[in-house]
Amino acid sequence: MTNSAQLKSECIDVHATIEIKQLLQEAANVCQKNLDEFLLEAGILAANQALAERRRLGLDKTQWEKFLRILDRPVQSKPHLNKLLTQPSVVESTA
Repeated sequence: MTNSAQLKSECIDVHATIEIKQLLQEAANVCQKNLDEFLLEAGILAANQALAERRRLGLDKTQWEKFLRILDRPVQSKPHLNKLLTQPSVVESTA
């Protein structure tokens, strides 16, 4: 989708607060892009990441539902993980 004509064949309307628009405009300026180019490239990147995360799992509907059930299970105690996360890291202990 690098063809400029393809990128500009449809219009997408976005409503934002003035603060958000100013933030986006500033970021676009820093990247030496106009606001449309900046938003479109950022949107394409976010869309590809969102879709890639779902596609990478390669699960059929039944497997996906089983995966979601596993994610929704109650939290189980993990003493070794708790110890790892509560003790200072090697980097912290040598600093």
